[in-house]
Amino acid sequence: MSAIVEEGVDPKKRRLLTIATAAVGAAGAASVAVPFLFSMKPSARALAAGAAVEVDLSLLEPGQQITVEWRGAPVWVLHRTQDMLTQLAKNDGFLADPASGSSKQPEYAKNAHRSRDPKYLVVKGVCTHLGCSPTKRSEIGAAAGDLGADWPGGYFCPCHQSKFDLSGRVFKGMPAPTNLEIPPYAIAGTRLVVGDDKA
Repeated sequence: MSAIVEEGVDPKKRRLLTIATAAVGAAGAASVAVPFLFSMKPSARALAAGAAVEVDLSLLEPGQQITVEWRGAPVWVLHRTQDMLTQLAKNDGFLADPASGSSKQPEYAKNAHRSRDPKYLVVKGVCTHLGCSPTKRSEIGAAAGDLGADWPGGYFCPCHQSKFDLSGRVFKGMPAPTNLEIPPYAIAGTRLVVGDDKA
C-alpha cells in the first residue's frame, strides 16, 4: 500500500497549526476549570468561623474576664484570683458534677479547675440547658443580692436560673444538665489559642 502524498502541503506548517490548536484548546479548558476549582474553596467567612483565636494573656488582670468569638459562640477567658481558686475547692457539695465526669471538655481539663493552668478558665459561654448566655456574678454571699447568702461566685443564666461556679460546673437541681463546655485550647507563655490545643 503506497503512502498518499499531498501536493502543496508543508509538514512544518501543519505541525505548527496542530500545536497552536492544542495550546488554544488547553487554554480554553483551563479558563473553564480554574473558576470551577476556585468555587469549591471555602469562603473567607467559612474559614474564619472555624479558625483559631489568639488571646494575649498579659493584658488580662486578675479577676478580669474577656469574651472572644470562636465558631460563632462566645468563649470566656477568666484570669482567676487566688481567692477564686480557693473557693473552687469548697464548691463540691453544691455541684451536680464536681469531677466533670459527664461534661464536655478535653482530657487536660478534667480537674477541679477545668483548665490547663489553674489561673485561667477558658469556657464556652453558652448554657447547656437551652443555649442562653449566662452572666458572670463573681460577688460572694450577700454581696450577690438575689443569688442568696451561700452563693460562692460564678455564672448565672437569667433565662432559666441555672447556676455555675467559676470553673463552669453546674449546681445541683438546675435546669442545665451538664457543666459548661470547655473548648480545645493551648497556652504558650502569655499566648492563648482557642480552637487549637496543639498550638
